[in-house]
Order: sequence, then structure tokens, then C-alpha cells
Amino acid sequence: MLLTIELVPKTCHFKNVRSEVTPASWDVLRKEAYRNADYTCEICGGKGSNHPVECHEIWSYDDAAHTQTLTGLIALCPSCHEVKHMGLAKIKGNYERALTHFMKVNKFTRKKAIDEIFSAFAQWAERSEHQWKLDISWLNQHLAPPKVAVPYEETEEIKNELDRLFED
Repeated sequence: MLLTIELVPKTCHFKNVRSEVTPASWDVLRKEAYRNADYTCEICGGKGSNHPVECHEIWSYDDAAHTQTLTGLIALCPSCHEVKHMGLAKIKGNYERALTHFMKVNKFTRKKAIDEIFSAFAQWAERSEHQWKLDISWLNQHLAPPKVAVPYEETEEIKNELDRLFED
């Protein structure tokens, strides 16, 4: 599978599954993604050294309607996840490490990888000029109610039970 860079438009920052569901629901979703992937990266087949995988949200973008739609969740090793968020890797000073992983996984030359990165950032700049609607209706098929965040104290008992059931 090809490793791609997925830069979330600036106007969508901090709008994601975790901001829309309870902490307990996010734990259920991400741990299901880990289990479904057998705790292995779904792109490169690798695992991280501190923790095997991280959960990444897969989005599609309707550039005409300016709608960001959740289409799934995927388990990624920390290195592939860092590439997906290349802008954040650059901010954190990890650009060269992410670039190296991007080239290795895709068997890209440095020039090809940099061309892909420039293209991703050009698309990000264009998309960042618009306000986006968030569509997380995918969750309706993958998560029992409640789908909307509730005060944390109401989910403490549920969170503790889920932690016991899904310990990694």
C-alpha cells in the first residue's frame, strides 16, 4: 500500500473523531482498529518501539461542498503516522526523519518524495482557504450511542470498564 501525506486543512484543525466522541468511545474505536490490524501497521507492516501502532482517521474531502467526511480508521506505526501528518513533523523538527521513512516505504527517490510533499502542501493551502463541514456519520455504523461527547464524569465508570476489557 502506498504511504500518502494527508494534511488536514487549517480550518479543520482540532475537529476530529476525538473531539466529537467521549474518551471512552475513542478508546473503543482506536483499540478496535489496533486489534483488526493485529497491532501491525497497515501500510508498512512495521511496529513502533514504544507502542506498536497508533490510530489514524481516514478522511475524504469534497472540495466543491467543502465537506470533510470520515471514511474509516487505520492502524499505523508511529513512523507512517508521522508521515501522514508531515506538517506537524516539520513543526516538531522531525521532517528529515519523516521524509526518509516516506522514501523508504514508497521506494521513492528524494526528488519524487519532495515533489509529493510540495503537492500535498499546495492542496493543503488551497483547502485551508475554506471553512469545512465535518461529516462523521461513519461512526453510526461503528459505535453505539452516545456519539456526542458528554461530561467526562458521566463516562468514568464506562472508561474504567473498557480499560479493563481492552488492556493492551
